[in-house]
Amino acid sequence: QVQLLESGGGLVQAGGSLRLSCVASGTISSINGMGWYRQVPGKERDLVAAISSEGTTVYADSVKGRFTISRDYTKNTVYLQMNNLEPEDTAVDYCKAEIDDGSSDYKREVDYWGQGTQVTVSS
Repeated sequence: QVQLLESGGGLVQAGGSLRLSCVASGTISSINGMGWYRQVPGKERDLVAAISSEGTTVYADSVKGRFTISRDYTKNTVYLQMNNLEPEDTAVDYCKAEIDDGSSDYKREVDYWGQGTQVTVSS
């Protein structure tokens, strides 16, 4: 089975930085998009940043200029560099990937989610 494993969360002061990593493992034929989403209690899970298989990126307005998403295609890994963190960035961040596990003779990509990593920014 496919797994997404996130790491890099933690507690930092406002203005600090964190780098999140997410590695996809298991039986993988191909990966299309990968991205990061965050969720706080009582709120919906929202897009932070995403990157396509071609390298096209998209960011939430609230993180533009502060966060950078990148990807290592050979290692099935996506990163999120988070700079100038604000208390409003406090959330559980989840990795998502669109993955074809090769179980069919045609391309069939399914969304997979990681377990989440806590990011806490203190003022």
